[in-house]
Amino acid sequence: MSLADNIFIDMCHDILNSGVSTEGEKVRPHWEDGSSAYTIKKFGVVNRYNLAVEFPAITLRKTAIKSCTDELLWIWQKKSNNIHDLHSHIWDEWADESGSIGKAYGYQMGVKHKYREGMMDQVDRVIYDLKNNPFSRRIMTNLYVHQDLSEMNLYPCAYSMTFNVTQKRGQDRLTLNAVLNQRSQDVLTANNWNVCQYAVLMHMLAQVCEMEVGELVHVIADAHIYDRHVPLVEELIARKPYPAPVFWLNPEIKDFYAFTRNDVRLDNYVTGPQIKDIPVAI
Repeated sequence: MSLADNIFIDMCHDILNSGVSTEGEKVRPHWEDGSSAYTIKKFGVVNRYNLAVEFPAITLRKTAIKSCTDELLWIWQKKSNNIHDLHSHIWDEWADESGSIGKAYGYQMGVKHKYREGMMDQVDRVIYDLKNNPFSRRIMTNLYVHQDLSEMNLYPCAYSMTFNVTQKRGQDRLTLNAVLNQRSQDVLTANNWNVCQYAVLMHMLAQVCEMEVGELVHVIADAHIYDRHVPLVEELIARKPYPAPVFWLNPEIKDFYAFTRNDVRLDNYVTGPQIKDIPVAI
């Protein structure tokens, strides 16, 4: 059993057994038929993944590593807010007629800010500091920009990364750690997708900055399971898990902006069957 499977199973059991139901509350999400989409939720979930031990892809069902990497690069590398720059259709519902999702996600990453060292966007600032000021306690990004919220078609869910570099005693190479902050998460559809995305990001940044990967800490303010997802989650966490896959990242890439979705791979990835036709709350 992979560590990611253990974490996912324990988290789901905790939400289902001791979470709080939103049934009867005035909620924003609804199902396609118009009925309210209620959840069982847990406040303040914190999961820790040691990327030096294994890659955190669950084996209970398959996480599409190339697709989640594509979305990550859409935000962090292309700094795009247009769905026409994506290879998937996961954002179609929130795009306008031109394909834009407004001033959200990649848009915020591409905004240049004035620093003492000059004009940089958030991604370039992270890379600059990891290479030049690795022990700084100020290496972070933020997508939740209040002045632009009214022009975002969807508020950011995973909104902040805080990077922290350590040096293990007796080792020359530094270790890259990070905290991913998320205000809200649909556990069934998005949990391992987001975990794998930001694990990939850490591997990419560590490689281009000549570091080792360390811990990814995932903080979720509102971790929830939708009412219509409960039987699907119960079936999923009752499955037999398998050993963790082996992550491969193209070792030839030394420039973050040169990575593509084809530069990642999960080897020996044995999983349970995919869950099809998952209802999505909108």
